[in-house]
Amino acid sequence: MVGAQAIEPGAVETTAPERVWYTSYGSNMHLGRLASYIEGGRSPGAGKVYPGCRDRRMPRRSVPVELRGALYFATESPVWGGGRAFYDPEQEGRVCARAHLVSASQFADIAAQEMYRSPGEDLDLRAVLTSGVARLGDGRYETLVCAGQMDGLPVLTFTAPWHADEVTLVPPSRAYVHVLASGLLAAGAWDADTVAAYVASSPGAAGHWSEQAIRALITT
Repeated sequence: MVGAQAIEPGAVETTAPERVWYTSYGSNMHLGRLASYIEGGRSPGAGKVYPGCRDRRMPRRSVPVELRGALYFATESPVWGGGRAFYDPEQEGRVCARAHLVSASQFADIAAQEMYRSPGEDLDLRAVLTSGVARLGDGRYETLVCAGQMDGLPVLTFTAPWHADEVTLVPPSRAYVHVLASGLLAAGAWDADTVAAYVASSPGAAGHWSEQAIRALITT
């Protein structure tokens, strides 16, 4: 097992980084799933074909990290069915995640596809790097968050503009739990028991998914 990488909190000085740590806390923790966003295509279990990024190289590195805040499941995913993963940075707790070292253009294209927009346009990251949060729209995954930096590069993710206690929780589907939990396990910082307990206790999954059921998904 390897430990989660430490994130340095605070604003990031660079306003136009060439590379960033795209930090996923959902299905894109799984490299096979992430490949559909980067290389284009459809990953197993998903019901959508993605155009991919302008830069189709996979991440230079992918490392386990922990974010301050909480994971929860809400809304209805047309791709997986069931609830989607969201990150609330203002809640107490920790979020197990996986940071992928990608180019700034790749981050922009991944974000665009998550926002149901067409990839191909770079993002102006100045607002999120200086204030920690930047809202690009009112939809889910249209709010950028900077959790700090690693190796002098920003740790970026995206989530919804609302908080966990402002939305109806929706349990995630079997396929979604499988790819999310498998991606966490593959990160190498958490064993199957830890992953199962973490996902099963997250709002939206809690009361619908047991630790035993999640452990069975990722170990059999």
